[in-house]
This record gives sequence, C-alpha cells and structure tokens, in this order.
Amino acid sequence: MRALKKNNLINRLVWVKDGAAAVEYIFGRSQDPGVISGVPPKLVLLDLKLPKVDGLEVLARIKRDPRTRTIPVVVLTSSREETDIVRSYQAGVNSYIVKPVNFEKFTEAVNQLGMYWLLLNQPPEIPPAGAAAK
Repeated sequence: MRALKKNNLINRLVWVKDGAAAVEYIFGRSQDPGVISGVPPKLVLLDLKLPKVDGLEVLARIKRDPRTRTIPVVVLTSSREETDIVRSYQAGVNSYIVKPVNFEKFTEAVNQLGMYWLLLNQPPEIPPAGAAAK
C-alpha cells in the first residue's frame, strides 16, 4: 500500500483482510461500512496465501463470472512453486509476480506494476457490480 501511494499511482486503495472479504468486495456484497460496494476494482493484487478463502479460489471466482472476468488480476506472492504458477495461469491470472524480499526492490516492482496496469493498460469498461449488462 505504501509503495502504491508513494508513487501516486492510485486515488483509492482498498485492502481486505482475507479471501472471503475480497470476494464480498469484488462482487459488491461487502458488509464493511468502510468499503464502497458496487464499484468494481480497476486491478486486483492478490496473494495466494489468504485465510478463509485462498487466493486461487478468489481468482477462480473472479475469472468465471462474466461481470468480473475482465478485471486484471496480478498474483503478488512469495511463492515460487511451479504448481502455484501453473494453477494461477490455468485459472486466468493476468500476471504472476514473486515479491522481492528487499523493500526497496519491492517498492520498485510495485511502481512498475502500477505504471503498467493502472496507466498503460487499456481495459474494457466494467459496469458496477449488480448493474445490468447493456
């Protein structure tokens, strides 16, 4: 979060504590009064090792739903396991990045990630969760 804010790449950042909260937020069903429901994220940075609902399941739910499948999802994790990488791409991840251990390198990686996905990449417009498709 600090790396994204430091590089002025976001106006609004939502952090959720676990995979269940991520699913609730992404699909506009959050019960958290601090979370604005119904506004789809422009990008999902996803760790694989989440409590309640793991990251691969969150990814699968995002990519199988027509309302959310075009949201770019970047796995940002410490896992270098080939099975995690393969399963992530099979589930539809847009990018898989192993977190650098060094904070300065991590900050630079997040800066580059944000520059590409939030400034350079041109996604289709995503209607708010619950809105009827045109």
